[in-house]
Amino acid sequence: MRHGRDGAAVTDRFAAAIVLPEHIAGVDEAGRGPLAGPVVVAAVILDPARPIAGLADSKVLSATRRAALYDVIREHARACSIVSVEAGEIDRLNILQATLAGMARALHLLDPAPQLALIDGNRLPHDLPCAARAIVRGDALEPAISAASILAKVTRDRRMLELDAEFPGYGFARHKGYPAPAHLAALTRLGPCREHRRSFAPVRRCRLA
Repeated sequence: MRHGRDGAAVTDRFAAAIVLPEHIAGVDEAGRGPLAGPVVVAAVILDPARPIAGLADSKVLSATRRAALYDVIREHARACSIVSVEAGEIDRLNILQATLAGMARALHLLDPAPQLALIDGNRLPHDLPCAARAIVRGDALEPAISAASILAKVTRDRRMLELDAEFPGYGFARHKGYPAPAHLAALTRLGPCREHRRSFAPVRRCRLA
């Protein structure tokens, strides 16, 4: 274990190459904590010839700014991919393993193929197509990870708006599936819908009540 910028912990699976790879992918997810909906993973290879101003951790950006950057990233990135891991798979694998599986899938979908993956967090998936490095708080440190966090967040938020229309009464458009008091109250009143994660304790307790 070593430390990068701002003291962030960095974990290497492979020794750092002497020559910086040309195709470096950033990887991040959105939606590990919610009780409903998918966890969404994005991978992005930025194009150094087409820099994108304003990249940052999606959590510190407004919804309007995220949406604007989403379009710019999709247009200017050298490659990007977005993967949704649905509630059923989350329940089968657990949320950590489902997230890691989504990260590996997103990297395999990139064209051109990545030579190095920078992954937000402190865990690395198996079955990666390239060397990888896990970076704690990477979404605030590495532009490619910031771009991935924006794609994942915007994609998931849009999906939750669709689910709000499909399953009215839960308030998915407002809380995006997180365990807000209004969501917990709706779970008690309505019971879980198809998109709820049965392996998560509040949903499991509601089913047993």
